Amino acid sequence: MKKVVLAYSGGLDTSVCIPLLREHYGYDKVIAVMVDVGQPEADINEGVERGNKLGDLFRLIDAKDEFVRDYIFQLIKANGSYEGYVLGTAIARPLIAKKVVEVAKEENAEAVAHGCTGKGNDQLRFDAVFRATNLDVVAPVREMSLTREEENKYALEHGISFESEKRWSIDENIWSRSIEGSELEDPAFFPPEEIFQWTVSQDNAPDNADIVKIEFERGIPVSVNGARADGVSLIKRLNEVGGKHGVGRTDIIEDRVLGFKARENYEHPAATILLEAHRDLERLVLTRNELRFKEVVDQTWSELVYQGLVMDPLYDALNAFIDKTQERVTGTVFMKLKKGVARVVGRESPNALYSADVSFDAKQETRIVEGFSVYHGFQSRMYRKSLE
Repeated sequence: MKKVVLAYSGGLDTSVCIPLLREHYGYDKVIAVMVDVGQPEADINEGVERGNKLGDLFRLIDAKDEFVRDYIFQLIKANGSYEGYVLGTAIARPLIAKKVVEVAKEENAEAVAHGCTGKGNDQLRFDAVFRATNLDVVAPVREMSLTREEENKYALEHGISFESEKRWSIDENIWSRSIEGSELEDPAFFPPEEIFQWTVSQDNAPDNADIVKIEFERGIPVSVNGARADGVSLIKRLNEVGGKHGVGRTDIIEDRVLGFKARENYEHPAATILLEAHRDLERLVLTRNELRFKEVVDQTWSELVYQGLVMDPLYDALNAFIDKTQERVTGTVFMKLKKGVARVVGRESPNALYSADVSFDAKQETRIVEGFSVYHGFQSRMYRKSLE
């Protein structure tokens, strides 16, 4: 019996993949695997119902805790951001692919599959993990060059129904919500308020600010306003309070892996707050040289995640450096949230590399600096003199 395990989302692409894998690829058993990384409950329930109906076997895997612990927390430590995008979808795909591979091994399947098209980044993220195994990789929508219209027609022929054709293409997990497609593909089109669910507009945000106290231990957020919480609860709390103030909207022209540009809209209140707070705390506790070098490391780390190359040995090497720097990133950051802005207003740490001895108000013998000052800019002065 030929078995294939499909990364299943519950949407049109992956739903039509199930009968396609039987009819066009000859698989006797299609196992649909849905991985919960914080999607809306309604989407999970709909996916479970449809997956059980279409697949020969359906598996729902709750990976929210693992997603936050092993992926999001590492992203925070790496200040993960690609051209202003907080990598919400990108960082989730390798975990989903990993879970699909695990099921494939448990079921002794010959192949793994995904429903990605040939235009986006996700195909590369799934493929990078899938192709690291000895399993065959199948991508029906990409391989058959199916259009949206063709998929809808095929779905109707096979009794796969959706309440209505969605105007926007949305991908959501606990870390971020991405919205694209339809009129949003026009870079000049103004995004309507209807696309946003996590954040209010700046115009409708309250006039009164909230001060949020975030505590970090070794680079990982552990409490909000003095209340310790697990990672999932902490992120949900910050999504709520940040969204209330309109924090965390991004509208960018993004350079995709394949080389073309795409217009992307995102919501990510907790990510905006935590990344800003973490970067600020690093400035307090890390040395100038560490910060300068880590900026390069963080950028390279983010590019690897965006490209789906978390299997690359460089990714492990970068994480080793990042984890070493985070040993001292412990402390508290105070964030002011108001009208779409999350701004640091204070910070403290037992590991602060900050000394009151250099305060403008401190009485010190400052003439010892004069010797350094004599030679500061010495080569520049010699150059200018040679031009006279």
